[in-house]
Amino acid sequence: MNHATSPVGAPTGAFTQLLSSTRRGARLARLLAVTELRSRGASQDLTERAELVVAELAANAVLHGRLSGRCFRLTLALDPAADRLRVEITDARGDLWPWPAPAEDGPGALPLGGRGLALVTALADHWDCVPHPPGGKTVRAVLTTPADG
Repeated sequence: MNHATSPVGAPTGAFTQLLSSTRRGARLARLLAVTELRSRGASQDLTERAELVVAELAANAVLHGRLSGRCFRLTLALDPAADRLRVEITDARGDLWPWPAPAEDGPGALPLGGRGLALVTALADHWDCVPHPPGGKTVRAVLTTPADG
């Protein structure tokens, strides 16, 4: 049966789901994140930004982190009191790490890739990537809602 679980070492109240490394799995990650955040009473701003961040990171896991027969994992850790969310996407490709888009080469130059992580950078307070033994990686993004927002 495929259902949400809390793995050993996961923060209390964390939502975790294994998903197929397909476009359908990436789309489901986005839908599950929105549903979970709404059910936990997260603010609309936080939920909308998380939807875009999850969509981008899940798409990257499917496009760049896929190994045949291996799933990717979505983890959401929400602290409702602080209106703070940590999004984690874990994939099987520890040998291929994400990098922000390089600076433009000249006036009017359009980068050929990497715009998705620029979006994550704009929407999240910060993001990083850490190894996930035995051979994968986890891309983490932290989002908060400003106190006056």
